[in-house]
Amino acid sequence: MQTDPLLIVGGGNMARAIIRGARTVLDPSRTLIVEPDDQRRAAFDLSAASIAEGLAEIRPLERTDSPARILLAVKPQKLAEVAGALSQGLDDTPRCIISILAGTTIERLRKAIGDRHRYIRVMPNTPAQIGRGMSAITADARTTGDDRAFVHALFDALGCTIEIPESHMDAFTAIAGSGPAYAFYLAEAMLDAALQMGFAERDARLIVSETLAGAGLLLAGGERDASALRAAVTSPGGTTAAALRVMDDAHMREIIVRALMTARDRGRELARL
Repeated sequence: MQTDPLLIVGGGNMARAIIRGARTVLDPSRTLIVEPDDQRRAAFDLSAASIAEGLAEIRPLERTDSPARILLAVKPQKLAEVAGALSQGLDDTPRCIISILAGTTIERLRKAIGDRHRYIRVMPNTPAQIGRGMSAITADARTTGDDRAFVHALFDALGCTIEIPESHMDAFTAIAGSGPAYAFYLAEAMLDAALQMGFAERDARLIVSETLAGAGLLLAGGERDASALRAAVTSPGGTTAAALRVMDDAHMREIIVRALMTARDRGRELARL
């Protein structure tokens, strides 16, 4: 359970996932979400945290000598606005700033918010909303062991975490951050094929979703790698081999690798904007 207060700036889907999934980590009496949008505030479970329109309520939260950690959960384009609000609403106490802003480097955070703070950058993906997320964590040299332990506990409650150097964050985003979209793209294609083969849409959705979910769980079990699992399904001269031959002839693997490299490079470009 957290000991220091936590201020979450932004009340979107990921903030709600954190509040919902990390109930064993967060103390509702020491957690405050700041969200100016009325509808988003109304969507929160007030038994899990307090919620406010602005930063005015941070003072009661910091009733002890422990300054609040701050989790930024807004769109990257809101960084300058949030940095201005923080400079007006908080004192000069050094704090741990945790950011889930996509494509936003620690250096950019430091320039926007201030050099006195400690920064941790986290990249979660959307399955965190159901406790099956994959999150990457990178921290600057000033962070404490307690800072990092808290962030790991917070995001471990939403799935799995891995600590990586910041230089790998764009690659992680290309693989895991964008990764659910690739799985859904495959699901769309499988669903189209099932419908063309005559299945009712409800049955096709069930078949495709359960097949992909089951395959993912097999892979996550770790007893065999992806290559071995694929080989176990592929009998020589059989139906699976026929389908994979079409994919190989189309250079599908090379296309996927090139697509992920392109996503990584685009992340690097966005970080420089």
